[in-house]
Amino acid sequence: MSNLLIGDIHGCYNEFMRVLEKADFNSNDTIWLTGDLVARGPNSLGVLRFVQKNSQQIRLTLGNHDLHLLAVYAGIAKSHKKDRINEIFAAPDCDELIDWLRKQPLVQIDDSLNLIMAHAGISPQWDLETLLKCAKDLKTVLSSDTYPLFLDAMYGDYPDFWHEDLQGFDRLRYIANALTRMRYCYENGRLDLYCKDAINEAPSKLKPWFLLPRKIPQRYSIAFGHWASLKGKGTPENIYALDTGCCWGGKLTCLRWEDKQYFKKRNKDNLS
Repeated sequence: MSNLLIGDIHGCYNEFMRVLEKADFNSNDTIWLTGDLVARGPNSLGVLRFVQKNSQQIRLTLGNHDLHLLAVYAGIAKSHKKDRINEIFAAPDCDELIDWLRKQPLVQIDDSLNLIMAHAGISPQWDLETLLKCAKDLKTVLSSDTYPLFLDAMYGDYPDFWHEDLQGFDRLRYIANALTRMRYCYENGRLDLYCKDAINEAPSKLKPWFLLPRKIPQRYSIAFGHWASLKGKGTPENIYALDTGCCWGGKLTCLRWEDKQYFKKRNKDNLS
């Protein structure tokens, strides 16, 4: 019985199936997914259908592309050709898939494994209690009938600094940005949502979120996706970067938690 942690799939269904086969996935295993199930790759619909069908074995966190899919479905955002998600909207089970997807969590925590997973990471300003509350609040809104109201207010880079007194859509937008878009922060924990440079090329005033002092207890390891250019490297010992750019012609990475063995499947076609 294994826990298999897999980075951003981005519609790369074939690679997803192959990496599960390579890791000897069976009915006793649990799959952890960092989010961004959809967009960029050729078969986002297949990925969604597999994950929904096998949801009893899957622990999922939503990513920014998953939220964007919800916004396009709600008529708030536009689908771009490079997203490659229109097949989902034409599918007979589209409504069912979207209704299921929007009710999924933003964070997974397992105290028995001392493991936390979020798509982009954990705000350095948050302790464990704040993380749990923020993730729950956003999940509650997305699961409600009024979820399009949040999606309409979701796009934007501010506020970029956490305060306990943040309210309404400002508060929810910060939560969504921290959990699904964050890469760099200033040393005081303020988010920078613009820089996508390599770590050795980023402005000196910016630090990867995982290199700043954290308030989450050190007993927890943190697994995340979102940052494909890291190629799974450059993180501290108990931080695991799992997005290795499968949809950009890179690899889909699976980490078997029990023995920390990696399984990877390369995408030979650049799908960007």
